[in-house]
Amino acid sequence: MTFDIVIVGGGSAGATLAARLSEDAAVQVCLIEAGGDGRGLLVRVPAGLVAMLPGRPRINNYAYTTVPQPHLDGRCGYQPRGKALGGSSAINAMLYVRGHRTDYDDWARQGCAGWTFEDVLPYFKRSEGNQRGDSAFHGGQGPLQVGEQQSPRPVTRAFVQAAVECGIAPNDDFNGADQEGVGLYQVTQFHHGPRNGERCSAAAAYLHPVMHRPNLTVMTHTRALRVVMDGTRAVGVEVLRQGRRDILHARREVVLSGGTFNSPQLLMLSGIGDPAELARHGIAVRHALPGVGKNLQDHLDFILSYRSRETDLFGIGAIGALNLLKAGFEWRKSGKGMLASPLAEGAAFIKSSPQAERPDLQLHFVIAIVGDHARKLRLGYGFSGHVCVLRPKSRGEVGLNDANPLSAPRIDPNYLSHPEDAALLLAGAKHLRRILRAPALAKYRHAEIGTEAIETDAALLQHIRTRADTIYHPVGTCRMGTDSSAVVDTQLRVHGLAGLRVVDASVMPTLIGGNTNAPTIMIAERAADWMRADARDAATAGSA
Repeated sequence: MTFDIVIVGGGSAGATLAARLSEDAAVQVCLIEAGGDGRGLLVRVPAGLVAMLPGRPRINNYAYTTVPQPHLDGRCGYQPRGKALGGSSAINAMLYVRGHRTDYDDWARQGCAGWTFEDVLPYFKRSEGNQRGDSAFHGGQGPLQVGEQQSPRPVTRAFVQAAVECGIAPNDDFNGADQEGVGLYQVTQFHHGPRNGERCSAAAAYLHPVMHRPNLTVMTHTRALRVVMDGTRAVGVEVLRQGRRDILHARREVVLSGGTFNSPQLLMLSGIGDPAELARHGIAVRHALPGVGKNLQDHLDFILSYRSRETDLFGIGAIGALNLLKAGFEWRKSGKGMLASPLAEGAAFIKSSPQAERPDLQLHFVIAIVGDHARKLRLGYGFSGHVCVLRPKSRGEVGLNDANPLSAPRIDPNYLSHPEDAALLLAGAKHLRRILRAPALAKYRHAEIGTEAIETDAALLQHIRTRADTIYHPVGTCRMGTDSSAVVDTQLRVHGLAGLRVVDASVMPTLIGGNTNAPTIMIAERAADWMRADARDAATAGSA
């Protein structure tokens, strides 16, 4: 089969890109996705992430693991990644965060011309259908539904007040003029109409409404095996579908949107990458590109949890079961209630010290006792506070475990390998604990779990090393830039090759100060414009 464009991966970037490119009826677009259609009830119910996130069983989730982490007591970390149309936006907490405006200015200063905040803001606004409508910082007409939380719990309001008691200013818009402060997250959730209260994944926003287009072919349960090359030009993708291998030919471009782990893996399986890494697995070098898989960055998360005697929380017990039953009826009727919750309801972006120029720590407040990515369940009720360092200096890499395209990639985030990250995370844990012990939460706070006797910095840092893990924001492994270790240029074309782009979070040169779903969609919106412009230029040149 032959198409104009073949896109590998139907996640946040791929779904967006396929929908935008297929707006031109003359362009034949094929999107392939290893998972399913992303329409199931667990995806549509926001609280369904509790069933999908643990990966036991693997529901819409690759459920990857890392190699042992030397600075986390040798533990192997867990890396859930969405495996369905919508990708990780189908299994995440729906939090809509763009990062700090200076993050994008940093990209431009690092050699990524055209990526300042002023450059990217129009694409954020284009994507966004915000409940608050159009404004200087928001779009009200875009496909991605962004709204207020349907039914935030009283304990989350208490968290906000607790932070205010600790000197943190309230903020009702982390994506507005100033990111710093405490408040409630806006979420990617339908906020009106018959789907009110449902998750709005990238697939639900962009792709599902247009899958009837005759020029758009979407293949689910289809695994990409390698990029097919003709010399230095990408001309297709070899896939495994229904037990058969086939080649999908691309007249114009192949786009990798598999994400920070799968895009570099597919490049390496295709002979594009670091020659030393390829040689270890007997893969012939088609194009030497040493930066493929390098520069991995992620937000390492530490959690403090508290038991509560209050039962208006997610919990395990007779009252909790009754609450969830009632919540199910409420959600089906109105889209509101506890099942509409992102669970991570409260937010704060704070500075570790007055000398910090911008927030360097992010807090998530969760209305449940969370352990090991919901893979360890506790009886009773409670709440959790999360803290992560927004711009870690530690760098890891993604490689191959072997040359089998069906194997998982080798993931090494190299967490806390830079000493400043450990010191900053320790400071963040202390800030978080001060908030969670503030008077406003006294009604809800019964007992600290696991850390109640830990008071010294040394003991708390050791506890961080024994428990911290990802909060699901890996980026950087196909870094954008103009230097010799960059993988793609500033329009996301793979250096040294024709007809091949990478469009997903892997192109980010550095982590942004926040959650990564909204920026990934913005990146795809920009790529669609560039790809359309390139096609117009080629057509003009051909007719000259």
